[in-house]
Amino acid sequence: MTSEAQAISGAEARRAARNAGAIAAASILSRGLQFLWQLILVPGLGSVSYGVYGAVMAFIQVGTALPAFGMGLIVIRDVARRPEQAGRYLTTTLFMQTLLAALTYIGLNAAAAIGGYSTEVRVFVAIAALNLIIDILGNMCNDLLLAREHMWATAAVTVGHVVVLIALAGLGLASGYGLFGVYLGTIVAGLLRTAALWLLALRLGIRPVFPLDRALARLLLISGAPLAFSAFLTLAYQQVDKLLTNRLLGDAETGYLTVAFIIIFGVVELLNTTILTALYPLMSRSYGDGQQPLFGLMVEKLAFFTLVICLPITLVISCFAAALTVPLFGEDFRPAADVLAVLIWYALIMMTGNMFQQGLLVQNRQRRVLFVRACGLVVNLTLLFILLPAMGVVGAAVTSVCAEVLVLALWLRNFRAAGWDLWRIVPRVSRLAGVGMVSALVMLLLREWSPVVGIAAGLLTYGAGVLFVRVLGSDDWELLDRLLSTLPGGALLRRWYKKLPGVSS
Repeated sequence: MTSEAQAISGAEARRAARNAGAIAAASILSRGLQFLWQLILVPGLGSVSYGVYGAVMAFIQVGTALPAFGMGLIVIRDVARRPEQAGRYLTTTLFMQTLLAALTYIGLNAAAAIGGYSTEVRVFVAIAALNLIIDILGNMCNDLLLAREHMWATAAVTVGHVVVLIALAGLGLASGYGLFGVYLGTIVAGLLRTAALWLLALRLGIRPVFPLDRALARLLLISGAPLAFSAFLTLAYQQVDKLLTNRLLGDAETGYLTVAFIIIFGVVELLNTTILTALYPLMSRSYGDGQQPLFGLMVEKLAFFTLVICLPITLVISCFAAALTVPLFGEDFRPAADVLAVLIWYALIMMTGNMFQQGLLVQNRQRRVLFVRACGLVVNLTLLFILLPAMGVVGAAVTSVCAEVLVLALWLRNFRAAGWDLWRIVPRVSRLAGVGMVSALVMLLLREWSPVVGIAAGLLTYGAGVLFVRVLGSDDWELLDRLLSTLPGGALLRRWYKKLPGVSS
């Protein structure tokens, strides 16, 4: 009996690993392709049209939380437990989410009109928001396929959708149709994705079962409401600066802000989002009954390591924003460098704070997370109305930094766990700040002479400072040693870094 249980456990573990690998591979590949597409789209549209694109996408991003209404995770959980109920759930989501998508479409167009946005923005919101209805029709099948553990099929559709979208939208752009051609290609690609997902579901025997189960519909609405509100609040917090920048300053300034956010998005996705996703199960297990000191220590170390790793990247992007922005997007977007130089600090603060946010979620303190995000949104809105007229588009970046500083302070104020001690890492953070200031000074002094030399000298200064000032303690090196031992090639890395001065053996 024991060996049989172990065999089942091993099979389940291998299946889980394959599923996670499919999702991770699709996510990395599709996001990489999307970033490359932005490198084509930005110069292809120019600052004004790209500003319209940024404002329209901000509307759409805020609206995406409403059609789904938090039902996806519930559907995946329930159908994974009872696969025979897939048809009932498909019927319910087909009715409920399609209705919510239609209401969201009306609401977004009303908001664009009432908000006094330009005719061009309102027209393209009306066109682009059609994808909310198209996408939700595909997402409801995607959720059921995930519940039935057909991850590789959904991963293939995800990547294929991005490839087709880029091809069709790029064709529309190259044909001289501008934003209209881009959105037309996006709509066609969305229709093809939805059709592919429905065909996969039908092949598995998943079909709508009528009549509509009203009790199930009510249950999904009630259960999904907290998740929907949380998602809406988070998206509104992320997108409100672009909406107000477009309304108060215009299309070109919105284009500069949106370009800066492309780079921010890439940094956060690479250095934070993937790591948070991978570490969530480990953090959940270490939490246990809530009395294990390992959990608080883990959150502390992860936040500190995030700061140590991301600070030099922040310094490089902030000090050399123009040298990075102009080659990527063209001379027309040089003003975006001023925005990026400030906005990258928002990314650093946010990535550090995200560790504490995830810790609160592991502790099942979602209401506290909502409270913190609501406070950040209020501060963000208030400062935007003050700083945008006074400072221009750079004011939006300053606002984001100030709001995120408040959010980080609230994370630190509200996070409590066994093993967590804020004052234990204050001396190390202070030493790290000193090393960062010296490194920034080196970069700024050498920036005009040679950006390449400035970056190299600044990073060498930072690395040497971290080692010789002993920013990392013996416990930090011990944890790093354990983490490296689990990575491919980790043994070679461990032999190399243990030879460095200041590293505890």
